[in-house]
Amino acid sequence: YEITYGDWSSDVCSSDLRKVLCFFLMLSVLTTLSVITSWYGPGFNGALTASGERFNQNGLTAAHKTLPFGTRLRACYQRCAVVRVNDRGPYEGNRGLDLSKGAADAIGLTNSGVGKVKITRLN
Repeated sequence: YEITYGDWSSDVCSSDLRKVLCFFLMLSVLTTLSVITSWYGPGFNGALTASGERFNQNGLTAAHKTLPFGTRLRACYQRCAVVRVNDRGPYEGNRGLDLSKGAADAIGLTNSGVGKVKITRLN
């Protein structure tokens, strides 16, 4: 992951220990990450997701290995969309997020298939 954050070297985060603590606080709350992302849909539409709901390939949903179900993420590639985590994955290579086809369409990722997407946790 590539991490983008504000100026954590300000007075509040001036000591080395405070810099480390501020860094981890921003990771959990205010972080925008660039994540290798792919999409899925055909062949899974209507199947149960790990959260127990039916997968809708046209919805604005995502699969992540550890984020809690219901987590909302702002995903930006060519455009931005808000997606909701409702499944587990991806299970391919070094990918950090899988989007539904609808979410991939919304941000412009469908044609490339895989790309570096900026995600921001919203809740």
